[in-house]
Amino acid sequence: MRKTRIALAAAAAATALTLSACGGGGTGGGDGDGDSIRIGIKFDQPGLGFKDGENYTGFDVDVAKFVAQELGYSENQIEWVSAPSANRETMLQNNQVDMIFATYSITDSRKEVVDFAGPYFVAGQDLLVANDSDITGPEDLNERNLCSVTGSTSAQKVKDTYAEGTNLQELPGYAECVTQMSGGTIDAVTTDDIILAGLAAQPAYQGQFKVVGAPFSEENYGVGLPKGSDRCEAINEAITKMIEDGAWETALQTNTEGTGYEPNADTNPPTPAACS
Repeated sequence: MRKTRIALAAAAAATALTLSACGGGGTGGGDGDGDSIRIGIKFDQPGLGFKDGENYTGFDVDVAKFVAQELGYSENQIEWVSAPSANRETMLQNNQVDMIFATYSITDSRKEVVDFAGPYFVAGQDLLVANDSDITGPEDLNERNLCSVTGSTSAQKVKDTYAEGTNLQELPGYAECVTQMSGGTIDAVTTDDIILAGLAAQPAYQGQFKVVGAPFSEENYGVGLPKGSDRCEAINEAITKMIEDGAWETALQTNTEGTGYEPNADTNPPTPAACS
């Protein structure tokens, strides 16, 4: 099985991530040629894309570094660009970035205006709860306080589909939701499972929270590209290499450590789709 093969490659994974971080010429695309590459990520999503001073960390960042190396770019040739969710298509259409790794779900409507490589991860909507919570799924949220960010449809989906008696709370960001949950005023937080795991893995919350592990949606995270980009095949080859040599698994474990999070084994690691 592919998962077993990945686990056996753990030693190779650590080496691969080190090489990715240090840079050097790659063999996947070979189009670095001394130029920089502009990569859009989230700057405010711990465990996925996070900016702390001049340091950039997270699973999306690790995948982006690996892919960039395979395309022929060293780490010091990467220009990291903040890519808020609402601006991603515009940034690609206006050539403000060369590619985007930012929990960017592949959808038919988005594919009309931008291209995608990948997916490199398959997420699902889930719940983050206290370690001693008896909540095991969205059906347990009647008369409980559920938090999500302002403007998100995640919490409303739970109320409409699973637990009509849920008390919805909206806050500006997921970090605020988790802070409220640590104080006992929130019973659960909902969004994509890997986003929740990244939040729970932060030092301030180590050991306090867990991802329930019962995803109830499917989100294919892709690499956003300008329409007509010629990099899709090379990026898919790089993602496949990262998965097969174990670096993908190591990056995921490193960025969700201490949360007990396990991705859906039926969908992860994913197989990149054929480029259209």
